[in-house]
Amino acid sequence: MSTILIKQATIVNEGRQFIADVLIKNGIIERIDSHIDQYIDQTINAEGLYLLPGMIDDQVHFREPGLTYKADIRSESRAAVAGGITSFMEMPNTVPNTLTQQLLQDKYDIAARTSLANYSFFMGASNDNLDEVLRTDAANVCGIKVFMGSSTGNMLVDNPTTLEKLFAECPMLIATHCEDEQTIKDNLEHFKQLLGENIPVKLHPKIRSAEACYLSSSMAIELAKKHDTRLHILHISTERETHLFDNTIPLKDKKITAEACVHHLWFSDADYETKGNLIKWNPAVKTATDRDGILKAVLDNHIDIIATDHAPHTIEEKAKAYLQAPSGGPLVQHALPALLEMHHQGKLTLEQIADKAAHAPAVCFNIEKRGFIREGYWADLVLVNLNAPWAVARQNILYKCGWSPFEGQTFQSAITHTIVSGNLAYADGKLIDKEMGQRLKFEIR
Repeated sequence: MSTILIKQATIVNEGRQFIADVLIKNGIIERIDSHIDQYIDQTINAEGLYLLPGMIDDQVHFREPGLTYKADIRSESRAAVAGGITSFMEMPNTVPNTLTQQLLQDKYDIAARTSLANYSFFMGASNDNLDEVLRTDAANVCGIKVFMGSSTGNMLVDNPTTLEKLFAECPMLIATHCEDEQTIKDNLEHFKQLLGENIPVKLHPKIRSAEACYLSSSMAIELAKKHDTRLHILHISTERETHLFDNTIPLKDKKITAEACVHHLWFSDADYETKGNLIKWNPAVKTATDRDGILKAVLDNHIDIIATDHAPHTIEEKAKAYLQAPSGGPLVQHALPALLEMHHQGKLTLEQIADKAAHAPAVCFNIEKRGFIREGYWADLVLVNLNAPWAVARQNILYKCGWSPFEGQTFQSAITHTIVSGNLAYADGKLIDKEMGQRLKFEIR
């Protein structure tokens, strides 16, 4: 590994900003000081730039194996690195579903060969694989994913006995997608009776309703409290759900945590008019009141983490009628620029972005020596220029699917450099894939 010296960056870390040099050696932050002068392989002049810990995205769908016509680990990890995301945790609803230890290991093997970012993969739960779930190594796997709402293949966990046993017996973090399936089915049938097959996408948040989210999140929390389970609820999409979480407990001591996603912080149901299926996600983008309530919950620590739920589909799939178009969209390349844009809008401070997108995921998942700019920690870093406007366009989109819901959006801030495990992986608009990312490790508490 080369030695890298970052000179005179404005460091944003652990609630403060200060100007300093950062020396990186053998992948590790060796020294942070006001002035460092010694022989190194590479110097990055960071005057006027801001240095943040790389974003840790705790929820992505990179589609490999089985759906690689949409995306793959190589393509999406490169897009992530270009967007300032240095580590990701990927979901099990690939094809086949990641429901055995061998299938889980297969994904780690692919990532070791092809992922430019650091990586971890969730083990998937189904109604009938509890024994496999309980074999998961908590030191090497980020958690167990439970879909308490419809998913690809055999991943809807709707058997009450299975859920009870899973929450009672699993010693690891359980991450849940919470939407009540019966409520969704009833809502869909109601609108089919009214409109037939010609349901407009603007009714998506009425079908996958706030009530469906609240019922399922409430049940997950009730199970977690009953069994003292470590629970993490993904992509909160309603203001009402935010009140289910406690903000009086330090994050390191919380047993029940929550995540917000960039699209739920940015878009509202008013955007279906222009974006259509491009912002069709599960859970749905809902009202402006929900969007603003989620942001408030992020700021007051009812919600702990900001992530993406990056879930690409082809533009041809998204162009289908509402009932045939899949839910999900690509976000990893544009998530941090969007958060930085919210900073320009006065909605988030840089310190809050660093906290919710890097510090908090590291603490929440007990990730070893990542998520902070500290001596002795892995150098997962991103340099940003807050005054470098650029517009999202087809020609600068790196996702394999080739489109973005942010297309046409001008962002005021640009990522200039991304360092992954001490390796310069992106600089001045170019990816550098000489070294792959590393497998994340987790402390067991």
